[in-house]
Amino acid sequence: QVQLVESGGGLVQAGGSLRLSCAASGSTFRINAMGWYRQAPGNQRELVAVITSGGSTNYADPVKGRFTISRDNAKNTVSLQMNSLKPEDTSLYYCYAQTVGKFNYWGQGTQVTVSS
Repeated sequence: QVQLVESGGGLVQAGGSLRLSCAASGSTFRINAMGWYRQAPGNQRELVAVITSGGSTNYADPVKGRFTISRDNAKNTVSLQMNSLKPEDTSLYYCYAQTVGKFNYWGQGTQVTVSS
């Protein structure tokens, strides 16, 4: 089992920045990829960014150039630096971890609200 705890959400004006963090505990040795998804009311959960244990990253097109994902393998943490935030970034952001066996774990979610 892997437990994930997010922090860092909040309310920010358009153009501002926020940093999300996620700490993993439990069977962390099984984790390969870590990342962030988001889900707005009425929408499906969508990928924001992912990073592998080797440091390879992938970003959704809407956040490329504005968001940066990073990871500390020694501390089992993943972070998402979000710059130039837009109202359409408003969503519930979920941390996730995927094990080498392709099983996904999810955090409880942290709300990000961007006002115009």
